[in-house]
Amino acid sequence: MRLLHLSDLHIGKRVYEFSMIEDQKYILRQIAKIAVREKVGAVLLAGDVYDKPLPPAEAVLVFDAFLTELAKQETPVCIISGNHDSAERLSFGAQLMEGRDIYFSPVYDGTVKKVYLKDIYGTVVIHLLPFLKPATVRQALQRKGCEVEIRSYQDALREAVSKIEYNPAERNILLAHQFVTGASRCESEEIMVGGLDNVEVSVFDGFDYVALGHIHSPQHVGRDTVRYCGTPLKYSFSEANQVKTVTIVEMKEKGRVEIQEISLSPLRDLRKIRGTYQEVTARSFYQGMHVEDYLHVTLTDEEDVLDAMQKLRLIYPNLMRLEYDNQRTRENQMVNRVEDVEKKTPQELFEEFFELQNNRPMSDEQKKFVHKMMQEIVGNF
Repeated sequence: MRLLHLSDLHIGKRVYEFSMIEDQKYILRQIAKIAVREKVGAVLLAGDVYDKPLPPAEAVLVFDAFLTELAKQETPVCIISGNHDSAERLSFGAQLMEGRDIYFSPVYDGTVKKVYLKDIYGTVVIHLLPFLKPATVRQALQRKGCEVEIRSYQDALREAVSKIEYNPAERNILLAHQFVTGASRCESEEIMVGGLDNVEVSVFDGFDYVALGHIHSPQHVGRDTVRYCGTPLKYSFSEANQVKTVTIVEMKEKGRVEIQEISLSPLRDLRKIRGTYQEVTARSFYQGMHVEDYLHVTLTDEEDVLDAMQKLRLIYPNLMRLEYDNQRTRENQMVNRVEDVEKKTPQELFEEFFELQNNRPMSDEQKKFVHKMMQEIVGNF
């Protein structure tokens, strides 16, 4: 059985105030065609369908059109909610849609929905585990009479996964939307306090394939069959050099999984260009270039160009970001720029603050204490 692993659509997202709706429509139509061409038995959508818990109407229409197209093709779809989604809103009408083989993870109540598919090797069981916070798992298990100490994301995922009943002789696939320790992040992802949303890959032992969402770069973690497929579109300039793909997972007999990545072609790419104003505005520079791509332009002129953004947009209408790289900007760079601060975890920032105040670094014991306190704070949200 061939399965198409997809995640992090973020329908309705705006990048530098540019709406990505048309780009998302285009790429989803392309993905629907890939599903037909590759003869997939199901599409696995691992969370963050929308960019906001309350998505705009146009975003809902885009997703509706995608599901309708897959239903027309008689391609089953398994969908879980991500941290950007509202689990309640996303699963509205789920029972009705099951009649068209569209399956949504319900709001987590201590159990996990299963979808059963058949092929020549037998049964493939797909387990739909939505994005979970410690408080969500703790409350759900308490309602079922289970008193378990859950203080971290690791605790929460360990308990939730341990409660999943499955036959190890069958081929079991888990959909999940969490940050697995060791995965590489991009700028377009949310960073949890102190990295406390980390879970160890060992939590997923026992599953033949783990279809992950949440991280925007395609990659595997720990073993080849625990994978993030990444976003179908680039949502930050840290992703400019990536080739976006969808992952095709072929479930052979038990214990044998083959994985293939299929490249996607966006309506507009997201790229960086660099040079002097004269260079980047020369016809010889941009002739033959896709000038409607989303661009980050770095000008190397020593003097600022008057109204450069407006002038450049006459050639590059979707210019998103403009900056200068010259002697002045390099000299004026602050050691702790806002961008640098945003990339640091609260734990790192706290350690730096402590050292500034006390003229000495924190001890290992103090670091552990701060980490524990942050875990407790986050676990209560």
